[in-house]
Amino acid sequence: MGKTINKNGTWMSQINLKNMSMSELRALEKRVSRAIASREKIERKEALAALKTKAKQLGYSLGELVGDAKSDESVKAPKTAKQRKPVAAKYRNPENPSQTWAGRGRQPKWIKDAIASGKSIESFAIKS
Repeated sequence: MGKTINKNGTWMSQINLKNMSMSELRALEKRVSRAIASREKIERKEALAALKTKAKQLGYSLGELVGDAKSDESVKAPKTAKQRKPVAAKYRNPENPSQTWAGRGRQPKWIKDAIASGKSIESFAIKS
């Protein structure tokens, strides 16, 4: 391994990848992956600190600018999906009372078959 100077002016070992075994290459790959993850974490922290400083200089908190502030009415938080309640059944199969349909979405087979045989959908309506 020789030594060379990288862009930052620091010494960096020159690695001859052609002479390395597969296990050495994999070990190097793991080291590089860890180094990249570490560098990304550091740079992300530095960027966040710079953004907080700039926001403060402009008279805001970073939360106000990215929508975390509850007092900022101009920025709305994304809506969360509501849990839908089951719809009450409107139709029941008289031949099998456990089969019901709310009247929404695709018609169940028993309704289609009954309509095809000439029955009215109203004859399956659940009387309240």
